[in-house]
Amino acid sequence: MGERPAAKKTKAANRKKSPEGVGAAAKAETRTALVRRARRINRELAEVYPYAHPELDFDNPFQLLVATVLSAQTTDLRVNQTTPALFAAYPTPEDMAAADPETLEQLIRPTGFFRAKAKSLIGLSAALRDRFGGEVPGRIADLVTLPGVGRKTANVVLGNAFGVPGITVDTHFGRLVRRWKWTTAEDPEKIEAEVCALFPKSEWTMLSHRVIFHGRRVCHSRRPACGACPIAPLCPSYGEGETDPEKAKKLLKYEMGGQPGQRLKPPPDYPGLPARPLGAE
Repeated sequence: MGERPAAKKTKAANRKKSPEGVGAAAKAETRTALVRRARRINRELAEVYPYAHPELDFDNPFQLLVATVLSAQTTDLRVNQTTPALFAAYPTPEDMAAADPETLEQLIRPTGFFRAKAKSLIGLSAALRDRFGGEVPGRIADLVTLPGVGRKTANVVLGNAFGVPGITVDTHFGRLVRRWKWTTAEDPEKIEAEVCALFPKSEWTMLSHRVIFHGRRVCHSRRPACGACPIAPLCPSYGEGETDPEKAKKLLKYEMGGQPGQRLKPPPDYPGLPARPLGAE
């Protein structure tokens, strides 16, 4: 196991994590104050995770679309361990549209809900073949017409395969933005709209990566590592998790905890270890 990469110190990390600072963030805010705090959190996260990236392995828009559909109700790691064999067998929409359902199901079985996912993959591949000339469309209005594709999946594909800004509201993103009091909404589309309104469009895609990175590594659902959180002074929910710095450090995951990440083929600037192939955990 490699050493944990040295985290870049942020201004927030250097501030005293005092009850006064937390309380100030928790007080009722004006709209202007909320926007300023939200953008400050984004800047701090950009310093902590300058290498934030989509955690699905892909080489083209079709692979990203398929991988994102498979990522429902499972981890990106499990998807990344599954897709090499899948894309070797079905490299194009035309190939996947003609797949034998049972064979496809067995290939994607490790990701769970494999029957429903196989049906979606065959259906979306046929739609790409028949309606879009075998190419993944670059408009959200077209993407959401494909079987198994909603706004979350469409925004992932648009932001990371086409460079079209979008907010990806997954479970991590929704949890954190509610903890930070950016929104009280539960509905993903409402969360997307309310968070989009806090930031310039140019920040939407990278904001999504940073928030999701932080949710996976530090701000966990059941035991957030509050005592090791670099944006604790800006968080109105500080104290919901472990506040002791040493105990909190033990809760950190992936590269923040000196462990492998989720991608088998991470970007060159990723400071952690690549994930292991299926069966090598």
